[in-house]
Parts: sequence; C-alpha cells; structure tokens
Amino acid sequence: MSDYAAEVSAALIANQWHFDHSVQQKMVRFLELLAHWNKAFNLTAIRNIHDQVYLHLADSLSILPYLRGNRIIDIGTGAGLPGIPLALAAPEKAFTLLDSNGKKTRFLLHVVHALGLPNVTVIHARCEDFHPSVRFDSIISRAFARLADMLNVTAHLCAPHGEWLAMKGQVTAEEWIGVPAGYQAIAQPLEIKGIVAARSIVRITRESINE
Repeated sequence: MSDYAAEVSAALIANQWHFDHSVQQKMVRFLELLAHWNKAFNLTAIRNIHDQVYLHLADSLSILPYLRGNRIIDIGTGAGLPGIPLALAAPEKAFTLLDSNGKKTRFLLHVVHALGLPNVTVIHARCEDFHPSVRFDSIISRAFARLADMLNVTAHLCAPHGEWLAMKGQVTAEEWIGVPAGYQAIAQPLEIKGIVAARSIVRITRESINE
C-alpha cells in the first residue's frame, strides 16, 4: 500500500466515510496526480502527504451531506477542491469546476480524463463571464472570497431555489459585512477527524424568490 493509500484509508475510517474500493483508489490517484503536477505548476502550497489527505481530501468530503440538488458548481476550484473529491463521492450528481487559471484547468482536464469522470465538466473562465443555459442547485466556494463578493459575482449562477455553500475557517463578523438584503445565511461548524483548525460552512439562500 502506498503512503497516500494508507493515509486516505485512515482518514476515511476516522471520519466514518464508506466508499467503494474503486472510488477510494481514485481518491488516492487524484492526490498522487496533484503531487506530481504540483512540482511544475505550484497548484497547492501543501506538500506533506498527511496534510494533503486531511486538509484537501477530508476537508472537501466534509460538505457532502450539505449538497443540494444534482447540478453543482465549484467556483474558484483551483486544483479541484472540493469539486473532484465530491464528484468521486457522488457520481450521480453533475459537477462543474470553474477557475480562471489556465494551468489549473489544464490539470483538471487531465484528472477528468485519467480518472474517467463523466460527471465533471471543467470551465476556464471567471465567474462573472460564465453564463450557463441552466443554473445550479448548489454553488460551492472554498476560501474563494468574502461572502458579499462571492454573492456579487455568482448570483446569476444560482437556481431560484438553490443554495450557496461557502467553506471557511472560523467565521468572523467581518465575513457578514456587505452581504446584501434578500439573503439568509447560517454558519455551522464542521467537525473533521484529523483536522485541529476550525472549519465551518456558511449556507446561504435567497429569502424570497422573485423569478
């Protein structure tokens, strides 16, 4: 068993996540590809195997229970986090991974091909320039921007009854500054075995639907 395989197995067991062996193997392969490409493209500052497994994979999987609907977009996905782990864990849902960095989207296209992920679409664009024909049930962000800024550039992407899922560390009062009227937000702590730092998810919906 490789170092990645052993760490991934330990993380999944610790957090009581159960996936088919083939899915677990693809999670391991994703992290191995990330480590390999990171040498040339600097996709992540986290290079320690243990930290990659917990701060990338486990952190991403922690929001799986909060996904709403079948059309999910991960904005500012970077190296595919949390989008790729979630797409592996929920193959019945369609994921769009959006980022404006060409090196990162090239990496993601390679991952989609290497892992065989028919439920993942990679988009190289800025949020405000992407106008899909069908909007999304869940909009995910991970360390993307302040809540007000995120809502400002993604409002056109959210379906009328959709939800934003903003992954954060400790949510401070500053996060709420500038959030426009018409939105309802609630912050909830995320407990992830193997991660000591505070992790939270902010769930945002529109208070009223006028569309």
